[in-house]
Amino acid sequence: MTILHKAGRPIALRLGDVPRLPEELTLPEEMVPAIPPNPPVTPKDAATVALVREGGAGLEVFLLRRVAGMAFAGGMTVFPGGGVDRRDADTSVAWVGPEPAWWGRKFGCDPHLARALVCAAVRETFEESGVLLAGKDDTSVVADAAKYSEARHALVNREVSLAQFLSEANLVLRADLLRPWANWVTPTEEPRRYDTRFFLAVLPEGQHADGQTSEADHAGWQRPQDAIDDWKAGRVGLLPPTWMTLAELREAGTVAAAMTAERATDKIIPKVIRRGGTLHAVLPGDPEYGTAPLAIQPGPDDEVAGR
Repeated sequence: MTILHKAGRPIALRLGDVPRLPEELTLPEEMVPAIPPNPPVTPKDAATVALVREGGAGLEVFLLRRVAGMAFAGGMTVFPGGGVDRRDADTSVAWVGPEPAWWGRKFGCDPHLARALVCAAVRETFEESGVLLAGKDDTSVVADAAKYSEARHALVNREVSLAQFLSEANLVLRADLLRPWANWVTPTEEPRRYDTRFFLAVLPEGQHADGQTSEADHAGWQRPQDAIDDWKAGRVGLLPPTWMTLAELREAGTVAAAMTAERATDKIIPKVIRRGGTLHAVLPGDPEYGTAPLAIQPGPDDEVAGR
């Protein structure tokens, strides 16, 4: 949380209030067609989890580099996450923590979808990092998730649902281990769109994040500042929601501060503009947001009729 002073009084600002992305943060040309879809594509619901731990030099976050060539965000460094599966809304999931209605209020959706989002967050985190936010009861958390490796593969292959796995393992979903962080929606200019709810969670004691997923070719823990430095040096690619979340976690400094931060979770829908020959995302609050064009002008290598 940032602390400013006005007339001798400290003013606490919520993390994530900064509306402008860095000038150097550009979007890959292939993500936005020269002629955007009309009408815009309806975004799919998705969940992603910023998994954090306290390292020797402060807060660290677990990051994955998506395999190049993937249909969405190929080659980009991201947090674990993915689309909501229809079975994620199964009401038979044993649940501990804030009820779906509470999550619905946080993310501006009905309890049915809120349940699916929380379940998707837990499922995707387990599938992509091996970290399981579940326990035998409301006071325990799995200490060694590796013993559920077969179930993990079954979830990835959609052979079982999260509800089936938890029931057979006699586990309850620990919704109280998650915190709502943000809600990013892919710009209307893009042909693949997601309405993604961002969650925050602490690595449970005894568990290890491994990143053993076919969707990533590299995974590991980093301080947010180090991840941003890698981006600045051109070693990794970051999309606007990832960059902003890393900047907010860097600002938080510690796991405790991040987990207790006040968060606004209204939908953030960036717009895309062409500035200096490259594509940029602008956010609500940016002076250019209100004047962003309804269609992106072709770049120098685009044909008149599109790519």
